[in-house]
Amino acid sequence: MRRDPEVVRLVHSVLMPGFSGTSVPSWLARAIESRLGAVVYFAPNLAGDPARLSADLHGLRPDLLIACDEEGGTVSRLHAANGSRYPGHSELGTGGDAARTRDVAEAMGRELRSVGIDIALAPVVDVNVDPANPVIGVRSFGADVGTVTRHGAAFVAGLHAAGVAATAKHFPGHGDTRTDSHLALPVIDIDLATLHERELAPFAAAVGAGVDLVMPGHIRIPALDGAPASASPRCYALLRAELGFTGAAVTDALDMRAMTHFTGAPDPLEGIARGAVAALSAGADLLCLGNPQTAGYSGEAMFRAARDGLLDAVERGTVPRGRLAEAAARVGSLSALRAESLDQRGGARER
Repeated sequence: MRRDPEVVRLVHSVLMPGFSGTSVPSWLARAIESRLGAVVYFAPNLAGDPARLSADLHGLRPDLLIACDEEGGTVSRLHAANGSRYPGHSELGTGGDAARTRDVAEAMGRELRSVGIDIALAPVVDVNVDPANPVIGVRSFGADVGTVTRHGAAFVAGLHAAGVAATAKHFPGHGDTRTDSHLALPVIDIDLATLHERELAPFAAAVGAGVDLVMPGHIRIPALDGAPASASPRCYALLRAELGFTGAAVTDALDMRAMTHFTGAPDPLEGIARGAVAALSAGADLLCLGNPQTAGYSGEAMFRAARDGLLDAVERGTVPRGRLAEAAARVGSLSALRAESLDQRGGARER
C-alpha cells in the first residue's frame, strides 16, 4: 500500500522510539532522515561514548530531539552502573532548600548537555501521598504539596539554566496509588476538589516556571473519565485549558502494561499500536514507545507497530489529520526552542 509521504513524515515527527546498542542502527538512521521527532536513551545506550552517539544522531539531523530519563537518586541512565552522583528528589525535598534543588538540576543539566541530550524526563512532581506507593516513593520531593510545588519549579529552572528541556511528570498525579503502572493500570479514586488542590498544584507551578513538556501518566481517575490520563481527552483539556500549558505533551512509555491493559491488546506490540492511536487522538503530541531492552521486542518492531498503527488510523479517519499536524507542530516548536537555547550559549553541536 502506497502511503501519503507527507502523512508519513508527520507520523514520524510525533514518535520517540528507544533502540538497542551504543551506535545508530540502520532502521533508526532511515527514520531520522524521514523526520523522526525524537529518540529516548536507556542505560545500555550510554554504556559506550554517549557524546559520540549523540553527535552521530544529531549529525543525521540537527533538530532531532534526544531525551533521557535522568532524575537523580535512584533513577539515572547516565550513571546506571554505579548510581547517580546527584541527590534524588526525596533528599532534596527533605532538605528544604529550593536553591540547592535548582543548583543540583543545573549541574545535572550541564552534564546532559555535555553529552548531547536535549530533554530531561524530569522532574517528578507527583505528591507522594501513599507511603506504600511502589513506583514513585523517593522519586517524589515529598508528601507535602507546598514542598513538591517549590522544588519542582526550582528543578525546572535549574535544567533551563543549563539549556536542557524539562518534563513535569506524571500528570495529573501518580502519588496516591499502590499500583505500579508498569505492571497494571492504577486507579486514583479522589474527588475533583482534591485533584485540583493537591495533585494539580505542582503541575501548575511547573507550567508557570515554563516547563517544556508535561508527561501524562497511565493512571485512571474515575472523577474525570474511564481512560488513563495518557489517553484521556478530558485530562489533556485540563492541562491545556485550565493550566494553560502550550508546550508538548509526551506520553509515558506505551509498552507499559497499564496501556496494554486499557487497550485490551493481545500482545505488547499491538498495545503500542493501539496506545499510540488512543493517546494521539486524545491530545498527546510526542509518543514515547518504550525500552526494547525490557519490552521483549526490538526498537524497530516497536517503531513500526506505532507508525503503521497511526498511518492506518489517519487513513481511516480515527486520528484526524489536523490533530496529527497540531502534534507535529508542537514537537517542531520544541526542536526550535532547543536550537535557540544552544545558539544563545554558543553550543553549536559538533558534526
